[in-house]
Amino acid sequence: MFKKVSLMFGAVAVVSSTVFASDTALLEKARELFKPLPAEIPAPKTNPTTPEKVELGKKLYYDPRLSLSGVISCNTCHNLATFGVDNVETALGHRFLTGGRNSPTVLNAGFHIAQFWDGRAKTLEDQAKGPILAHVEMAMPNPDFVVLKLKTIPGYVEEFKKVFKNDPDPLTYDNVAKAIAAFERTLVTPSRFDQFLKGDTNALTEKEKEGLKLFIDKGCASCHNGVAVGGGMFAKFGVVKPYPTADLGRFKVTKKEEDKFVFKVPSLRNITKTYPYFHDGAVWDIREAVRIMGETQLGIKLTQEEIDKIVAFLDSLTGEIPESARTVPVLPPSSKDTPKPKAD
Repeated sequence: MFKKVSLMFGAVAVVSSTVFASDTALLEKARELFKPLPAEIPAPKTNPTTPEKVELGKKLYYDPRLSLSGVISCNTCHNLATFGVDNVETALGHRFLTGGRNSPTVLNAGFHIAQFWDGRAKTLEDQAKGPILAHVEMAMPNPDFVVLKLKTIPGYVEEFKKVFKNDPDPLTYDNVAKAIAAFERTLVTPSRFDQFLKGDTNALTEKEKEGLKLFIDKGCASCHNGVAVGGGMFAKFGVVKPYPTADLGRFKVTKKEEDKFVFKVPSLRNITKTYPYFHDGAVWDIREAVRIMGETQLGIKLTQEEIDKIVAFLDSLTGEIPESARTVPVLPPSSKDTPKPKAD
């Protein structure tokens, strides 16, 4: 009886050792390709993060008065209640106009090589300035009008003085962008995958681990890697098989022939929540998106079982949105001098 129990224990020990060795190998390989999210996105020396600046940026992010109509805020298209996106193909902007591209998530965006699908903005500060003035988005006529409007709101005037106290003129368009960017640098969403990368191999299920292995072995991680599991490079959409789109991508920025149909590789963090997919928002099912990527980028036909496992891994990238960020702030009231909303 003792011998039989010993043999059984030995068999269990061998199995456990094998699983551990496999998990360890997968963890080591994953650490070569990915990095855990830090607590906060690093800030440039020109815009250090402070609690006061973050709070001001949060108010500006949620404030629809930064739009001409008075009804569209940054949060309208990058809704923090829905993982930093609006879950529509292309966002509805001023006068119900739409842009040509899907709104990417703002979560973890500061880890990216650049902003927007075509990378035309290098920093979060540069990106924050764009939508406020875009005629198909928030439609403010010019930066001076934005500043003029904010200067008629006493609460904002006081906050800008406190946050940018060393500036001769604290309330400027540059400082509006700096405050919004400071807030966005707090939008970090650690997930179970980060726990795995830190050494907890039990943080992922067996199916998720199998999906991670497939994600690596099939070549997905050649583009979707780093701390954001993407966002670190540009790539042609349709390397092996053309993707049906008239959007020339980064070519519109660089005018270089080799940049036709080239886009920033999106981050896959929270990807199962940020549908629809791709620059045109044309694909609503994550499994279909994985299938298309396999064919267009890697030249492979993934089986349904492989797709299911990869999607299971992708779901492990769903993180926690900071509660303080998704709590709607109380905004300072307008004054009698604040310009009224305009419908057109």
